[in-house]
Amino acid sequence: MKNTRAGIWLMVGAAFVFAVQDGISRHLAGEYNTIMIVMIRYWFFAAFVMTIAARTAGGIRAVAATTQPVLQIGRGLLLATEICVMVTAFTILGLVESLSIFMVYPLLVAALSGPILGEAVGWRRWAAIAVGFIGILIILQPGYAVFAPAAVIPLCSAFMFALYGLLTRYAARRDSTATSFFWTGVAGSVAMTAVGVWFWEPMIRRDWLWMGTLCMTGAFGHWLLIKCYEMAEASSVQPFAYLQLVFGAMIGVGVFSEVITWNIAVGAAIVVAAGLFTLWRARIAQA
Repeated sequence: MKNTRAGIWLMVGAAFVFAVQDGISRHLAGEYNTIMIVMIRYWFFAAFVMTIAARTAGGIRAVAATTQPVLQIGRGLLLATEICVMVTAFTILGLVESLSIFMVYPLLVAALSGPILGEAVGWRRWAAIAVGFIGILIILQPGYAVFAPAAVIPLCSAFMFALYGLLTRYAARRDSTATSFFWTGVAGSVAMTAVGVWFWEPMIRRDWLWMGTLCMTGAFGHWLLIKCYEMAEASSVQPFAYLQLVFGAMIGVGVFSEVITWNIAVGAAIVVAAGLFTLWRARIAQA
């Protein structure tokens, strides 16, 4: 049964949980190797998706069945890499600047949906994409004294996440959401384990508690998203995903003493406005 209001609140909750997850990732990756942190996080993620799969009709065998294994594995590897890149950005640039730049990904989805999915992108959405990238340039301040080349890291993460989203939509033409979710967790876990075991570091007890919280928030956030999309249409709730930037900025300023400079505030506002316009145009096109 559809309930848009409940879906919106679930999306707001998911945005908050993912922002908390970003804050914990920033803390842990500042103390330990990023690859190890992401590996442990993926162990719990894989256990979570396998538990969900085992409880569905047909069990794990039915959920894992796919006619496009290369695509599904590739999606999983891409997301795992993207997470490593984004967590690295948190440790170098902080939450505020990293999330401000990362929020350009819906515009990248719109720009790449033509060549990858064959979807038509009108001039209005192309204009919104151009405006959004002006916002990114304001954040990055190219040629200005404070510009840091490291700011390109979250932009690379946004590109990978946009590509992951498009490949997920492509995979959905032949596979169910449950199948794609299963392969995302399992493929990413196998890949991160193969790499991450070589970067193992001892962790103090307090940080193991943070690690456990990180794993729990990841599972809880994905559960909220699943329930959200069961309750409401994606086009109705997706704009509220931008609240992750607001919550992340609050954590960055309040916990890590980060500073929101004028160029980040203005650039992020432009990026979000362009993204919301793009979502609105996409909704009109589907109507």
